[in-house]
Amino acid sequence: MALFEKMLSSEESLFKNELVLDFSFMPKVIPFRETQQRFVASCIQPLFQKRNGKNVFVFGPPGVGKTVALKHVVGELEEQTEEIIPLYLNCWQKNSTFKIYVELCEQLGYPYTQNKGTEDLFKVVKNQLNKRSAVLVFDEIDKVEDMDFLYAILEEVFRKSIIVVTNYPDWLQGVEERVRSRLMLQQLEFKPYNAQETRGILQQRVEHAFFPDVVQPDAFEAVLMQAVEKGDIRIGLTLLREAGMIAEDKASRKISGEHVKEAMGKFAQVAFGSSKDLDGDMQMAISLIQKNGSVKMGDLFEHYQKAGGKSAYRTLARKINKLGELHFLDLEKKEGGSEGTTTIVSCPKEKKLSEF
Repeated sequence: MALFEKMLSSEESLFKNELVLDFSFMPKVIPFRETQQRFVASCIQPLFQKRNGKNVFVFGPPGVGKTVALKHVVGELEEQTEEIIPLYLNCWQKNSTFKIYVELCEQLGYPYTQNKGTEDLFKVVKNQLNKRSAVLVFDEIDKVEDMDFLYAILEEVFRKSIIVVTNYPDWLQGVEERVRSRLMLQQLEFKPYNAQETRGILQQRVEHAFFPDVVQPDAFEAVLMQAVEKGDIRIGLTLLREAGMIAEDKASRKISGEHVKEAMGKFAQVAFGSSKDLDGDMQMAISLIQKNGSVKMGDLFEHYQKAGGKSAYRTLARKINKLGELHFLDLEKKEGGSEGTTTIVSCPKEKKLSEF
C-alpha cells in the first residue's frame, strides 16, 4: 500500500512557524491591547519609587487576550528592572494555598519544598518578596479552593501589586470580605475583539505561521467569520492550524475554503483539546448532562453524587466552569428568584462550527 504517496515530502510544509498558532504564543507586539497594558503598567509604576502598587481585577471572556497581554507586561517588567520581582501563576492547577506557595518558592529559586508545611513555605515566600518589590499575577483566580494565600500576601508582603484574572465579572461577589476589603481592586475589563481587530490579529498570525499565498482568501474569510461570531480569537487560530494540517494531508499547496469547512467538522474534537484529555469527573459530568438534559448546577451535583462521584461541590463546579470554557458544555447564569443566582448547565446546541 502506498500510504504516503499523496503527502507532501519531508522537505515541504505549508507552515513557516506553526507555533505562532498556539494559544500560548507571545508575539513581540500585542495588537489592540495597548490601553489595557498601559493601565496595568500604571498600577505597577509606584513600585519603581519603592511604594506600594495598586491591585487590579482583570476580567473578560475567554480568547480576548487577557493572559497574553499580562504575560507581556510581566516579561517587559523582568527586562526593565531587577528591583521588582514579577511572578505569574495559573491557578487551574495551582488551586490551593499549599500548591501556590510551592510554585512561588520554585519561581523564586527555592527548590527545597519537600517535607515543608504551608506556614514554612510562606515564610520563604515572604522573606524573598520583602527583600524587593513584587508583582504577582494570579490567572484563572476563580479556580482556587481557598483564599488563605491571598490574605497572607496582602497582610505580610510589604510592597506589591497583585493582579487577579478571571473570565467572570461577578467573581468578586464570592470573595470573603476580609480579603476583598484589603484588595481594593482597580477593575480592568477586556472586551471581545471587534471584527476589524480580529481581522488584523489573524492576518498577523497568518503572515508569520504560513508561507506567502498559502492561505486563500475564501479560507481566511471563513476562519474570520467564525472567530468574530464567537468572539474568541482562539477559534480562528485553531481552525487555521487544523485547515493547514488537512491541506498538507491532501498534498495541497494551498489552504482553501473547503479545507476550513472540513476543519470546522472536527472542531468539537480539536478546538481546545479532546475529550480524552478530560478527567473522570469531567467525563461523568458530560455524560450526566447528555442523559438528563439542561439542569441546574445543584441538581447536577446530586446526579453526580448518585452516580458515585466523590469530589466536593466546589471542585465539581470548578471543573464544570472549565468545561464551559472549553466549549464542551454551555453555562448560563440566571439571577433572581428564591435561589438567587443559578447556573444552568447544558450540552452545546451546536456541536460543530459547520452547523453554526
